[in-house]
Amino acid sequence: MESVALRAIASAQRADVAYCKFITPNDIGRTGGKKKGGKQKGYYLHKESWPLFFDSPGEKGDNKERRVTIRWQDAFETKSRFIYYGKRTRDEYRLTRFGKGFPFLREENVGDLLVLCRFEKDYFEGYVLQTDEETEEFLSAFGLSPTQTNRIIQRQTQVTPEDRLLQCFLAFIQSLNHEFPTTESMARQARDCFMKAYGVSMQVVAKNPDAHLIKWIDTEYQLFKTIENHLYGERIRVPFATVEELVEFANTILNRRKSRAGKSLEHHLSEIFRIAGLTFSSQCVTEGNKKPDFIFPSIDDYHDPRVDSSRLTFLASKTTCKDRWRQILNEADRIQIKFLFTLQQGISSNQLREMYDSGVRLVVPAPYVGSFPKEYRSEIYTLDRFIKEVRAKS
Repeated sequence: MESVALRAIASAQRADVAYCKFITPNDIGRTGGKKKGGKQKGYYLHKESWPLFFDSPGEKGDNKERRVTIRWQDAFETKSRFIYYGKRTRDEYRLTRFGKGFPFLREENVGDLLVLCRFEKDYFEGYVLQTDEETEEFLSAFGLSPTQTNRIIQRQTQVTPEDRLLQCFLAFIQSLNHEFPTTESMARQARDCFMKAYGVSMQVVAKNPDAHLIKWIDTEYQLFKTIENHLYGERIRVPFATVEELVEFANTILNRRKSRAGKSLEHHLSEIFRIAGLTFSSQCVTEGNKKPDFIFPSIDDYHDPRVDSSRLTFLASKTTCKDRWRQILNEADRIQIKFLFTLQQGISSNQLREMYDSGVRLVVPAPYVGSFPKEYRSEIYTLDRFIKEVRAKS
């Protein structure tokens, strides 16, 4: 049987309109660590997602709704409701009414990826992807990064950035000689194009590393898809001779998308740290041939028993971490507290408690802190806060 991710991908490709978002504590009825009443549960949807369920945007001062049938995971159906709240101080869209025993509005669903696909005016298919592998497989299929969720899925691969950015992309593509660049080269080029196109200096990046990391990642995804269109555009116009040839070609594209994402994040973080003036070692070897992503101030200091362990800092980087955070626990025995940078938006209170009990401290871009349970937000580091902590040890 096909995985949930593959079924969700196929559904989103066939649908009239498709949408995805990470499930947050607010969706399951949690605010400030306390659960709301059951009637308050429901998925909050971005304001720009209105084409998914209405013919026009909601207007302030009025509520409006649509009753729909949603088939979940190809297994069961709910009679649900899309509603726009516009009266009084409210201005929001939500999906509510799932019936008793609905399995995807629980504490453990925080951080899962919700996918909604419209096939008819009142008929939808819904999927909840609950593992890192499923989430990354879905996002890779549409060329999305975790920063590009909570919106209508654009299934066209054509990229339309500002003219200067596109011109920089095309100039780089012309130099490739019909081969994909290395992950490091592509990350560096995306940063250069962004900073030239928008006139951003290193001083500006240093003042707001969280925002610019997200912008760099988004820009690189745009560059990556532009390269794909350039290198594969002619090939996909010609019919494939066999199904096996088609599958092999598709797998090549998908595997490249998935393998690139983690390295991309590591490359951009390295540049942020260099701009911040931090010294570090990356992909260095600790005990048992383990290779942590970053050791501050250096791997030589880590292996020097004369250096107090309190001066050392460990950082792992994972685009999503709901399942994979345990992998970092034994990567540096001398360092008790492990920092983990992630683009994951939202993790349940139970998982966060387990992480913190295991000595793991999350680092996320500042705009994402609000997607985590309120009682843990003060414990979550922004990138800027993490940099200041490392600098204070030097």
